[in-house]
Amino acid sequence: MRYQGREVDVEGRVRLVMESALTARDRVGVQDFVLLENYNSEAAFIENLRRRFGENLIYTYIGSVLVSVNPYKELEIYSKQQMDRYRGVSFYEISPHIYALSDNTYRAMRTERKDQCILISGESGAGKTEASKKILLYYAVTCPTNDHMATLGERLLQSNPVLEAFGNAKTLRNDNSSRFGKYMDVQFDFRGAPVGSHILNYLLEKSRVVHQNHGERNFHIFYQLLDGGDDDLLTTLDLERNPQNYHYLVKGNCPRLSSVSDKNNWKVVIKALSVIGFTEEDVQKLLNIIASVLHLGNTQFGEGEEGETYITTETQITNLAKLLGVDGSALREALTHKKLTAKGEEMISPLSFEQAVSARDALAKAVYGRTFTWLVEKINQSLAPKEEIYHSGKACSVIGLLDIYGFEVLQHNSFEQFCINYCNEKLQQLFIELTLRSEQEEYETEGIAWETVQYFDNKIICDLIEEKHKGIISILDEECLRPGETCDVSFLEKLEDTLGGHPHFVTHKLANGKTRRVMSREEFRLLHYAGEVNYNVNGFLDKNNDSLSRNLKEVMCQSDNQILSHCFRREEVIDQKRPEMAATQFKNSLTKLMEILMSKEPSYVRCIKPNDAKQPGRFDEVLVRHQVKYLGLMENLRVRRAGFAYRRRFEAFLQRYKPLCPETWPNWHGRLADGVSTLVNHLGYKPEEYKLGRSKIFIRFPKTLFTTEDALEAKKPDIALALQTSWRGYRERAKYQRIRHAVIVIQSGWRGMKARRRARRRRQAAELIRRLIKGFIYRHEEYCPENEYFLDHIRFSFLKNLRKNLPTNVLDKSWPVPPPLLVEASEHLRRLNMRNMVMKYCRRVQPEWKKQMMQKVVASEIFKDQKDSYPQSVGRLFLDSRLEREQISLKVVQTLGNDKVQYGVPVVKYDRRGFKPRPRQLLLTNTFAVLVDRTKIKQKIDYSALRGISVGSLSDGMFVLHMPNEDTKQKGDVVLHCNHVIELVTKLAMMASKVNYVNISPGSIRFAVARGKEGIIDFIRGSELKVAKGKRGHLLVTAPRINNT
Repeated sequence: MRYQGREVDVEGRVRLVMESALTARDRVGVQDFVLLENYNSEAAFIENLRRRFGENLIYTYIGSVLVSVNPYKELEIYSKQQMDRYRGVSFYEISPHIYALSDNTYRAMRTERKDQCILISGESGAGKTEASKKILLYYAVTCPTNDHMATLGERLLQSNPVLEAFGNAKTLRNDNSSRFGKYMDVQFDFRGAPVGSHILNYLLEKSRVVHQNHGERNFHIFYQLLDGGDDDLLTTLDLERNPQNYHYLVKGNCPRLSSVSDKNNWKVVIKALSVIGFTEEDVQKLLNIIASVLHLGNTQFGEGEEGETYITTETQITNLAKLLGVDGSALREALTHKKLTAKGEEMISPLSFEQAVSARDALAKAVYGRTFTWLVEKINQSLAPKEEIYHSGKACSVIGLLDIYGFEVLQHNSFEQFCINYCNEKLQQLFIELTLRSEQEEYETEGIAWETVQYFDNKIICDLIEEKHKGIISILDEECLRPGETCDVSFLEKLEDTLGGHPHFVTHKLANGKTRRVMSREEFRLLHYAGEVNYNVNGFLDKNNDSLSRNLKEVMCQSDNQILSHCFRREEVIDQKRPEMAATQFKNSLTKLMEILMSKEPSYVRCIKPNDAKQPGRFDEVLVRHQVKYLGLMENLRVRRAGFAYRRRFEAFLQRYKPLCPETWPNWHGRLADGVSTLVNHLGYKPEEYKLGRSKIFIRFPKTLFTTEDALEAKKPDIALALQTSWRGYRERAKYQRIRHAVIVIQSGWRGMKARRRARRRRQAAELIRRLIKGFIYRHEEYCPENEYFLDHIRFSFLKNLRKNLPTNVLDKSWPVPPPLLVEASEHLRRLNMRNMVMKYCRRVQPEWKKQMMQKVVASEIFKDQKDSYPQSVGRLFLDSRLEREQISLKVVQTLGNDKVQYGVPVVKYDRRGFKPRPRQLLLTNTFAVLVDRTKIKQKIDYSALRGISVGSLSDGMFVLHMPNEDTKQKGDVVLHCNHVIELVTKLAMMASKVNYVNISPGSIRFAVARGKEGIIDFIRGSELKVAKGKRGHLLVTAPRINNT
């Protein structure tokens, strides 16, 4: 077998073992008390607790027992991440924790298929209830679940605040002290999922209902109801908010708690009752009973002249009758009288004042105690498994949870402390027995010889209390049943007579002089395993009787409240057999509990409170020593250390300490036992220091382990250096191999890709050449498979060439020559391209340039190839006006009014007779033109009346505006000369919409001088521009020739 040296859990995860904390033992102590050098020293035990408490390490092991110290503050060690950290981890792998014990118990149940139980003990305020909550929360979060199981888990968690409200109270030691013992079974199916639960309750402190010591309170539910209940509810229950108004709530003189909000807790309880499955009717009836207890306490009695007792508070009786659902007169009678049966005849006897008060208090305790039992039964119904198969309990596995009071030693110890300490004696007896049995079984399994362990057997104390006919409980029952006058003192005398010689029993009468000085005559002392306790016998007989008069039972049996009718059975009244005494009932239930626990594999949680002030960080050594003694922790440690202090599986031991031996480092090849044997021989272990079992190594002395751990700590730098060196070498070699492999892969891939690419290109080239040749041969045929590629190539080549050589502007007329088959398409594309360029050009043209273009186009249409001066005008811009604003007379502008001048130009007007030149201004508006002589308008020409415009073909500026002959206002056509004739005529023609009425005459122009008469303008070429009157009365215009090249 080849061992790789790893400690691997069930899920394959490698864990750190708890021995890693031993190197810091001087600061934080040891995680397991078994590893204490001086395990017999109580001082060393407490010092280890103190060190760990100072570091907020509240959990420590004694073997498989978990010791928990209450920190009195919130610690960040209960999160979901912490649960995951402990889930599936072996018990000693990481630091002690309540989750480690919970998970170990759960896995033992799953793997061994054997029922488990967790016993939680400690005195009030040590954190027992919180520990049980943490365990339940761990199972609710980590176990497999579905919708039903999630509901069950929620009900299980919500049962805690309900039971705390009805069963917990503020005591001098704890603001939330459990005043009852609780055993809870959580049932799991074959998959490990919770399917049900069941709760057993023990010894509710009913006397607290009617009496509390100073500084203590009654059960929480009374204060929560008064503080948190709404006004309507309190009105229905006839209650007031002030607790001081109720006799049962004032005796402790502590109505409020600064650390507890009764109002908020009331909301939590009501919500929890709803989640558990209580109906509104159930809750109302339950609250009726709680309120009735308060009213019962306020019921007062008076004493008549003849000694008879009567009730002085009739209002309370009325409220009581309504809330309890009983007849008021019957209740009044039962509280003040008792029914006796003698020789088959019933007799009614009045009660004395003291007897009436006792009857009232007995009824209050009975009602509350039985209601609490009903409440537990109701919760059990809610938590019961839904499937029939689980009802028998054989088809499921169980984890029990015992949250029970620890050993109590008060200043005044009574019947309740006697029962509690008797319970702890039985649990200690069970604990020692099961611990020894577990140790012996492990030794036998590993083949290690079992050595007899010396320990104190507390069976003698248990027998002193419970032995038939001779035990304290039997004597107490006999005294309660004995006819005649009995009292607590007679019970004490009977104890002295019967148990006088017992070594663990002392009274004032039997004690020596020194002991008598500290003992009362009404006390007896028991020497418990945890120490001496003095018990005061006052009240023992009454509390043991715990009896309710027959007539009160009869009244309660007739209640309309279903809860009370369930709690008080009619058979109880009919049955003449006397019920068992309270101590006997407790002894019997304790016997059944021991049977339950004996049938299961136990785990233990021992809770310790570090101080009475509930302050975080404070460690009271006297108080802690007191609890260590009462919890029997030293006895437990001595039993656990009687054999070997340390034991580990071969795998774990070899994995941790193999670096200390060259033969086992870094890996051991061979049997694990041989590897461990080689390792311990190299370390120099002596034969008396260790034993090798079948799968574990057992080390007798902690010093041996500490020496080994210190050697490992000293070796760690060398190990780290070796590991770093090895790792760096491995890392660099691996890096080189990865790079080399990557280079080879890249090179191979690149060469292959190049070769494949070259071959593919050759194939494609050959195929392309073949297709082109065949296409060329068939190029004149119709489109067919033989020539399709060639023709497509020709088309593509042309289009590609065309794309590169498209004309860049509208004036560029170049175009590539298309192949024959694309002539038509080429022409179509050329037109589209031209249209596209024109559209782009037009979109780019600004408005003023667009106007200029339009005028130039009109000028081209009129004058192109017809007038000599036109080519020179093409490159010159047409101006908006040839006159400055100040050149136009203000008077003329005012005369024009709303008709704005659009264009103005200086002209020369020639008279129709004599042709005398006169300088004028020609102003164009949108609807007419006017001739202006300085400040006077000489002639108005309406565009609508204009018949046409005549212009010569030479380079002169003469033009004629033809007016209608019929118009008497007009004197004839207007003969004008302008240096910008093309610009002027173009604008006038566009404004007058007379573009088609412009006439260009090459030789002469005829114009009307007057009605029926006409004149002629002759145009000839000359060396210079000249206008003069010629022969025959014509106007002769000489114009030079213009070279347009």
